Amino acid sequence: MKPFRQQNRRVISYVPRVEPAPPDHALKVDGFRDVWQLRGKYVAFVLMGEHFRRSPTFTVPESAQRWAMQIRQDGDIE
Repeated sequence: MKPFRQQNRRVISYVPRVEPAPPDHALKVDGFRDVWQLRGKYVAFVLMGEHFRRSPTFTVPESAQRWAMQIRQDGDIE
C-alpha cells in the first residue's frame, strides 16, 4: 500500500472572523436562525458579546447552521 503524500502537512484550523454586523448586501435565509446568503454561498453569523463571528462559506444552509450551533456550544452562548 502506498503511503499518503504530504504526511507531515500542517493542519490549518479556521479562526472565525470578528465583524461588527452582517454586511448590508447579505440576505437572511428564511427558516434558519444564523444563516445569511452572501455572493451565492451560505455564511453563519453568531453574535458573541458585542461582535459577530463569521463562519467559512458553505454550499448548503444546513452546514452553516450546524457550524453556528457548534460555535454556540463551544462558547456556551444562547
